[in-house]
Amino acid sequence: MTTTTEKKVPSWLKLSDEGVTVTLRYPTELNNVKTDTLVMRAPTVRDVRAAGAVSGGDAEKRELQLFSSLTEVAPNELEGLKVVDYNRVQEGYFRLVDESEL
Repeated sequence: MTTTTEKKVPSWLKLSDEGVTVTLRYPTELNNVKTDTLVMRAPTVRDVRAAGAVSGGDAEKRELQLFSSLTEVAPNELEGLKVVDYNRVQEGYFRLVDESEL
């Protein structure tokens, strides 16, 4: 008997060929628009390298810079997300870079 450990995609996360759309639990203002979704495109090597270059070795700053680039939302606005919503953004990112999800 074979068991599958495939992760079910949560209802608040929509995957596409280009990226993910995360439905936020708490609508918030991003780029001067109140929204309940955040779109994140798939990262390139260039995106990852650029975020690393400006982070000065700070892993949290690197992640915020990377997510900012991928969502086109300023890092300080991402910092204003509720933790549950930031966790959703992280989950969306990890789904984008997890080869087994393709």
